[in-house]
Amino acid sequence: MVFVDLWTEKEDAMSQKDALGIPPAAMKDPRSLEVLRVWIANGEQHVALAFGMWEDPAAWGLLLADLARHIAGAHAQQDDGVNAEDFLEEIRAGFEAEMDSPSDEVSGAVQ
Repeated sequence: MVFVDLWTEKEDAMSQKDALGIPPAAMKDPRSLEVLRVWIANGEQHVALAFGMWEDPAAWGLLLADLARHIAGAHAQQDDGVNAEDFLEEIRAGFEAEMDSPSDEVSGAVQ
């Protein structure tokens, strides 16, 4: 497995107060592994990911789709005025717009 660091600051520089918790199932499963981290720092997105996880690139698409569903569901759970399906459609629209016309250039290097 290869890890990609797409950020310039050391990981330990991140404020621990802002760190998200590890899901209970991941804590209990000795075979669990982290696949993706995303930060907003200095007004930009910074990513660390483990790749080489799947031979089929479509598996990353499945992960992104599942992640979008989790995001929509979480927003609906936290706000009674949010419909998860509508929220998911807005995520899809934003994703497709960004894929069709990127607002920024991806940079970084495998380390």
